[in-house]
Amino acid sequence: MAHIVIPPIRRLLARWGVHPDARKYPAAGLASLDAGLPPQLVVSLSQQAGAPARPVVRVGDHVLRGALLAEASGAVSAPLHAPTSGTVIAIGDAPMAHPSGLPGAAITLRPDGLDQWGERIGHPYPITLSPEEIAGRVSAAGIVGMGGAAFPSALKLSLGKRSNIDTVILNGSECEPYLSCDDRLMQECAADIIEGARLILRATGATRLLVGIEDNKPEAINAMKIAAHPYPEVSVIRMPSRYPMGSERQLIHTLTGIEPPAGGRSADVGVVAHNVGTALAVYRALRHGEPLTERLVTVAGGAVTSPRNLRVRIGTPLSWLFAQCGGLRSVPARLVVGGPMMGVGVSDVDIPVGKGTSGVLALTPAEVGEREPAACIRCGSCVTACPVGLMPLEMAARINANELGKAEDIGLGDCLTCGACGFVCPSRIPLVQYFAHARGELRARDRDRQRLERVRQLTEARAERIERAAREKAEMHARRKAERAAAAEAQARAKEKAETEENPA
Repeated sequence: MAHIVIPPIRRLLARWGVHPDARKYPAAGLASLDAGLPPQLVVSLSQQAGAPARPVVRVGDHVLRGALLAEASGAVSAPLHAPTSGTVIAIGDAPMAHPSGLPGAAITLRPDGLDQWGERIGHPYPITLSPEEIAGRVSAAGIVGMGGAAFPSALKLSLGKRSNIDTVILNGSECEPYLSCDDRLMQECAADIIEGARLILRATGATRLLVGIEDNKPEAINAMKIAAHPYPEVSVIRMPSRYPMGSERQLIHTLTGIEPPAGGRSADVGVVAHNVGTALAVYRALRHGEPLTERLVTVAGGAVTSPRNLRVRIGTPLSWLFAQCGGLRSVPARLVVGGPMMGVGVSDVDIPVGKGTSGVLALTPAEVGEREPAACIRCGSCVTACPVGLMPLEMAARINANELGKAEDIGLGDCLTCGACGFVCPSRIPLVQYFAHARGELRARDRDRQRLERVRQLTEARAERIERAAREKAEMHARRKAERAAAAEAQARAKEKAETEENPA
């Protein structure tokens, strides 16, 4: 493997981040299992960062696995495909993993038990495809970022057309506690992941691939190094375990020494990052013609009888996952979709797995460890922990004073909402909730401003139309008056001429 110069990682690690208890075992040490097919699958239409997908099937339709259920409805959207063969039994609202707790539009499918694939068109040598063909096939397969952001992957693959991309980073850090699905993927599917990453490399036009993996995953590091050995453009790099190392900004800075600009994109500095699960999905889509219909999910937490990583069809309810892990041995104090730091708390076990669902946690009261928040003691621990160098205590103080603009001035928009500040706060102040509330309020205010500006523009346009209509009406009356006067004058002259001709002097 060719030597690739990277910055000294230890030197780049300033005093940021936290070290929560990993709690990745026993799930990380056990081979993944197939979760099988539940009685019904609920496929949400909002499984990507952009607009919801638009259904192309009707209730009563029978579909095969991989068949198109919904098409993309905008540039930042992605199609959805049938996770198995079966019958569409409903199209409408269903419970979803969302902070608001509100339901969302979904397609409900009843499996027929045959799990029969429809037509799959792969390519025996996908690396020979053009960048445009790779991006097009990835888009058609409905692949989104598998690390949780769920941004349509084809858009990232197309960045090479507009930006000078020289480096692709494969994110295998998986820094959140409990989660180990990426770890198992790298151990079990390393060769396919590397092939998918090389396809990403070709699509973007980049010349080097850096695979960043935290040092608490030695088996995954060894498996990926073996798979990457034949390819000199690929380097597998061991990184220190620290949360939130998996954040794109921290990952890029740690591996390359380059810091993406605030408010900008990583592509602006010639780098794009993809999750290892995304690379695997890209390979399967191009080599075997398989759209994204399943993913690996970590099922863990103290209330789970047998924590495990399961291969799960998109749309599987959480209750089915718990059942495949021996059920719950106690009533959980909290259910979380995702990781404990950035995941979404839910209360309904009928909520379905989505493309971005990396974990499902059933936490006990001891694991939650909540207590009433106290007053800020201004210890500065949150400042030290912040991975982007913000001052969470000052932002919180301004938010409490309803000075949201001032909070925005000191970096509210740059907050990753990673939760590191709240994790180390000795007063247990829910800082992330403050920031999320403030950002939501600012967005609402911005929408109000835009609406008022639109109303002002419409009012001014209406006043201008009324003024223009009145002016045109006045001009028309004046013109008609002038025409009538001219006609009367012409008539008088004609009459005078006729009288003159009849009575010559």
